[in-house]
Amino acid sequence: MNFADKLKTAVSKNNSLLCIGLDPDPALFQDAESIIEFNKAIIEATADLVCAYKPNFAFYEAFGAQGFSALKETVNFIPEDIPVIADAKRGDIGNTANAYAKSVFDNFNFDAVTINPYMGYDSVAPFIEYRHKGVFILCRTSNAGSGDFQSLSCTADGRNIPLFQVVADRASQWNKYGNVGLVVGATYPDELHLLREIYPDMLFLIPGIGAQGGDLEKAVRNGTDLIGRGIIINSARQIIYASRGADFATAARRAAIDLRELINSFR
Repeated sequence: MNFADKLKTAVSKNNSLLCIGLDPDPALFQDAESIIEFNKAIIEATADLVCAYKPNFAFYEAFGAQGFSALKETVNFIPEDIPVIADAKRGDIGNTANAYAKSVFDNFNFDAVTINPYMGYDSVAPFIEYRHKGVFILCRTSNAGSGDFQSLSCTADGRNIPLFQVVADRASQWNKYGNVGLVVGATYPDELHLLREIYPDMLFLIPGIGAQGGDLEKAVRNGTDLIGRGIIINSARQIIYASRGADFATAARRAAIDLRELINSFR
């Protein structure tokens, strides 16, 4: 089953557009083994509430080789019918990109990956050629400094448009297998609306809800496609750290239920 079909199945089965970011803060864990136990508890408590999970590589790399083992075990523990997105933000020259793609898709067995397109098509192509996998291109990211480059005015195809729109145009052109989507932050709802109007059928991965202060209602209303889908709303800290006590998994489930229902109320 390819990524798109796997995602559609999870969205329908769990009535959910919610993705949980499995981002264990190194300051809160003594070792990689404790991360595995934490992640398993979160997954067991929320697997019927999500359309995807998204571990960020940085939080595992911080623990070295043991961290990578924890990441791999986490991916293997997630039920096979729920897609897993590698938040790795890879992007390098062709032969290096080939190795990164092999690592993410063949070694870790992720269903999708986030990609930095700054180095151009040859740095993205090796990932796209995994036709059954998803590729999310960083377009309009949720962080405060994203405008340093992404808002710059560019001349492209006879138009003066911001750089993030140029990126979206290229991503649309590269989407020959239907496996390319965009990362568009909830902190920029107007840009999200613009991109949805131009690209009605592309899949958007939307970070920035919760700790980053994105507007959930605008993100859902501006991002969803004509059938109320087409987006993956990611939340990490708001859910996995809903409690710092022994009831963290129960609290995470309550937070995930509340957020899923709130998202659905805006669809």
